[in-house]
Amino acid sequence: MGTKVLDFSQYKKIPKFIAVEGPIGVGKTTLAKLLAESFGYNTFLEKPNENPFLADFYQNPSQAALGTQLFFLFQRVKQIQEIKQGDIFFSTRVSDFLLDKDKLFAKATLSDQELKLYEQIYDYLSLDLPTPDLVIYLQAETKTLHERVMHRGIEMEKSVSYEYLELLNESYKEFFFDYDRSPVLIVNSDYLDLESSMGDYDLLLNKLLDYFNKPEGSKMYFNPSPALI
Repeated sequence: MGTKVLDFSQYKKIPKFIAVEGPIGVGKTTLAKLLAESFGYNTFLEKPNENPFLADFYQNPSQAALGTQLFFLFQRVKQIQEIKQGDIFFSTRVSDFLLDKDKLFAKATLSDQELKLYEQIYDYLSLDLPTPDLVIYLQAETKTLHERVMHRGIEMEKSVSYEYLELLNESYKEFFFDYDRSPVLIVNSDYLDLESSMGDYDLLLNKLLDYFNKPEGSKMYFNPSPALI
């Protein structure tokens, strides 16, 4: 899909740092790349293929969880620090992760002792890091997530269990219920095919543009029905 860069001169509130979030298989990297094209922004994206612990984690979560979690934490912090070392007030970025949610995975996968160690490291590394001007949280039913993960056919993800996705999905819902550090647009993506449908992407993009002109508060919701798509 190709997108054109938008003219934002007519809009009142343009976020310079957007984070797209959601559980595995929901489409966050796809959306982050599309938004970067439309806005003319740079991207900084998760790099799961660089994590040497991840394949082992999917096979045996209890043994590889701490290494997996710490590697991702260091990787994400380094990427955000690179923004801070530049000029956050003038750089424009879209990411496919939110650092704050890192603890969500830690709480779901680590033992009590591992979690205490992880939280000490997290608190030290996350001091004074910039937060997004807008977070887009993509939701989907666990059945949808499982179908998408299996369909994309990434070898190391084939062993991801439905139960793990369910745990992750519920953890995301709880996390964003309380999250208040950035405005959040919560999007039900069950009926959105952002991978191959420009019409679906345009529908979501128009919702975002409405927000730019008429901010609706700290939490906004977009729940497209099949009839709209």
